[in-house]
Amino acid sequence: MIDVVAVGLICIGIGFFAAGSIGLLRLPDLHSRLHALTKADNLGLGLVALGIALVTGSLVIALKLILIWLLVLAASAASANLIARHALDRREQP
Repeated sequence: MIDVVAVGLICIGIGFFAAGSIGLLRLPDLHSRLHALTKADNLGLGLVALGIALVTGSLVIALKLILIWLLVLAASAASANLIARHALDRREQP
């Protein structure tokens, strides 16, 4: 049963990655692209990490995956903020 739940979480996470990529290609401006990409990719990575943690069954590996996810959350937020500030400094309208 745990394997079925893990595969489901991984597939849903991959779906969020795909939605973020489609949003990156289809949305009209930089700020909406950043918003769609960071939100969808962070949620997708969290779901994939949770699914992998369930499959491994090891607490140490699960904690490492959660730590990686938290580091990616922080890096994603910081890089999106830097990109948006640079765009605003160049006088691009949101």
